[in-house]
Order: sequence, then structure tokens, then C-alpha cells
Amino acid sequence: MKSKFVKNIEWSILICSLILLLIGMVALYSATQDDGNAELKKQIVWAIVSIPIMIMVMVIDYNKIAKISPILYGIFIIALIAVLFTEPINGAKSWFQINEWATFQPSEFAKIAFIIFFAYILVKLQNGDKRETNRIWKLLITGLIVAVPAVLILMQPDYGTLMAFIISYTFMMFAGGIDKKFIIIAMILVIVAIPLAYFFVLPDHARTRIDVFLNPDLDPRGSGYNVIQSKLAIGSGQLLGMGLLKGNQTQLGYLYPKTTDFIFSVIGEEMGFVIAALVVILYVVLITKSIYVAKTAKDDMGSYIAMGICGIFTFHMIENIGMTMGLLPITGVPLPFVSYGGSSLVTNFICIGLLLNISGRRQKAIFMD
Repeated sequence: MKSKFVKNIEWSILICSLILLLIGMVALYSATQDDGNAELKKQIVWAIVSIPIMIMVMVIDYNKIAKISPILYGIFIIALIAVLFTEPINGAKSWFQINEWATFQPSEFAKIAFIIFFAYILVKLQNGDKRETNRIWKLLITGLIVAVPAVLILMQPDYGTLMAFIISYTFMMFAGGIDKKFIIIAMILVIVAIPLAYFFVLPDHARTRIDVFLNPDLDPRGSGYNVIQSKLAIGSGQLLGMGLLKGNQTQLGYLYPKTTDFIFSVIGEEMGFVIAALVVILYVVLITKSIYVAKTAKDDMGSYIAMGICGIFTFHMIENIGMTMGLLPITGVPLPFVSYGGSSLVTNFICIGLLLNISGRRQKAIFMD
């Protein structure tokens, strides 16, 4: 049984994540020269912490984890409420300060708790028939499950993580067999809600980010400064890059924050198009393999969890790389495995552990159409 489990595991998922981690470490080494590589050292510690957690998540049957998901979901809802009473960091109440060098971001772990709990509830609501998903009262229940953490994250505010929840929910509902008419209705509501949110809901700084996204030259020394410097960095890297420790924007302090939001800009400037393209390819492989794991899972529970994780990785990759190139608004979304951040790194490896867990327990992984 153990040999079959190991044989069935989609090891390419782990390989992609480790290569991305390595590229991120190299980029952090260059980007943190001015502070003695302090963030790089912390990232190495978090990587060492993450690996055994990933292995533990991988070996415990995901159905057993799902059974305790209501407790996990409840714990992180409480944590999302509690974090609202903390002192804001960079304008958002998203972190608990553990000590001088470590913080804890509950919204990152809440994503995992939500995905597993939502998969658990979706299976219960369907009771073996995916058509049950489309009953109005059951749709309301699924909406409530995502709405509670979404509202709490909106209050922080953290619009990037909010979108990650919504995208993950959408991926899981799509896999759960939601009727096309509800997708069309949702799209219409989104189209109507966007201008309403822009004019009546979003705070001034959020509207400014959208304005600057549409026209970075609107405020080149203020709100548009970061994206302009990011595009300059990526463009100046050309094919092979300017070389480690030699990027003008990176080393002269024009990129900010270069270890988190704009780490892809560091890669583009100092390692060039070749490595930047490799990063994109690795994410594409990771995402497509996640979809394959969802398709070949032994049960709906595994399929929904894999699709939820796929949604998280897809959104973070597209949003982070898109905003560094000026193609999407800046939201402060980290690049999985590459950006600096302990909470983000641990949760990303938990996601990998779950994907390996689901792939190892599938009945016929390699030969399914």
C-alpha cells in the first residue's frame, strides 16, 4: 500500500515548488544585500519549518483532515476577528506580531481551512449527486461559508487575499457542477458591482491604485512610482539579465517592496527573460498538474480540495506577475514560494502536501483519460 501511495504521487508538483523556492532564495539573496540578508535568513528558517509540516499533511489521509475542518474553520474565523484589534502594519490589520522578527498572518492559513471545510460541506450537500449543488438554499449555504471570512478580510482590508478566496470558491463550485445559468448571473452581478464598488465602497487609496493601473503616469512620483520602476527593472533585464547584485532598480533601492510584491521584478532585471519565463512555465506546470490531480482524485472530496488549491495558485501567479508588469492593479499579493513571507511559505507547502496526499491515494492515476 505504501509503495502504491509513493508511486501514485505527482512528484512533479513538489519538484516545481522546490525549484521556485530555489529561484526565490537566489532573488532574495540579491535583494537583501542592504540589510545583511536578514529576510533571506528568515526565509530559510521558514523553509526548514515548512518541509516537515508538508510531509505531515501529505501522509495523513485528507478525509481525516476534512472531518476536523469545521473546527479549523471556526478557529481561523476567530483569528480573523481577533486580528482586527491589532495595530495596523502597512495600513492593514492582517498580522499578529509574534516577536521582533516574526509575524503571523491568519488569513493565509484561513485559505487552507476554508478550502478543506468547503470541500467537506459541498460533499455533504451533494450527497452523491452534483445536481444538488444548484438548489437555491444550498447555494446560499455555500455563499455564506465564503462570505464570512471574505467580509472579515475586507475589514482588514486585504483585497488581494479577498480575491484569492473568491477565485478558490469559484474553482470549487465549477468542479462541483454548478449550473451555467448561475455562472452567467454571477458574471452580470460582478459587472454591475465593479463600478458601484469603485464609486461607493472602495477607499481613496484603493481607487487611486486602479486609476494608476489605468494610467501610471498619472502620479509617477507617488502611487504610480512602484509600477513604473518595476516595468523599468523587468525591461532592462532583457534576455539574460544584468547579473546578480547588478540590477540598477534592485540594488539602488528603486523597487519597493522588492522582497515581496516585486520579487518577480528582481528576477526579471537580474536574471533576465530566460529565468522569468522559467518561473512562469513552472507555475503553469504546477497549476495544470493540480487540475490533473483534481481530475484523477479517488473521490469528490479530493477533487474539490485540489481545485481550491489550484484557484489559489492561479490567482497569486497571475495577479503578482501581472501587477509587476503593469497589466493588473497592485494588490500586495505575494508570488507563491518566491516572495518573502513565513505565513505564505508555510501555507503554500501545506497546499503542496495536500496535493501530494490526494494524488497518492487516487486509484488509477496514470492511465485515466
